Amino acid sequence: MKNRNYLEFLFKPLTLKRALWIILIATGSGLLFSIILLSNVTAYLSEDPRTCINCHIMNPQYSTWFHSSHRERASCNDCHVPHDNIFRKYYFKANDGLRHAFMFTFRLDPQVIRIKEGGKTVVQENCIRCHIKLVNPISASNVNGDNYKTGQGLLCWGCHKEVPHGRIHSQASTPDARVPGLKPVLPGWFKSDKNIKQN
Repeated sequence: MKNRNYLEFLFKPLTLKRALWIILIATGSGLLFSIILLSNVTAYLSEDPRTCINCHIMNPQYSTWFHSSHRERASCNDCHVPHDNIFRKYYFKANDGLRHAFMFTFRLDPQVIRIKEGGKTVVQENCIRCHIKLVNPISASNVNGDNYKTGQGLLCWGCHKEVPHGRIHSQASTPDARVPGLKPVLPGWFKSDKNIKQN
């Protein structure tokens, strides 16, 4: 019964109301497709660290990671995304990505990027996941990886401040950071000289 209703809707004579709906849906679909294409959304499903520099504000973080000892063993997602289950991983990526996209689009990004509380928990979990054999009570500070949640312990980077990004995280601190160039998102035919007519 429902299929018949859709077919009737498609083959009804064109009225002003239907034409406006068709224009609105087509315009919305075109804008959504353009946003997906230009923002390179599909790249965020990958594990490639270069995805993080789709926004230039992450260049200092990428550059300092690239020159750190972690580069050979861990990428951005290894440290900054949960790995206990796939649902939490992609929920966290989507939530964090939408917040970053919103802030970047509306120029709300700070000069110095600071990790949020949820991000701290994830990074701490991942430090422990990779370095579980090195986690022990140390000196006067008990570092077991979990006790920081109750305020009794330290975060790993309380001592290891230079790993992997260093202490200074602002755009001005790494003005000449060498990072790979971004791939063009527009197809080659779109920018071709042949498509531009001379006046």
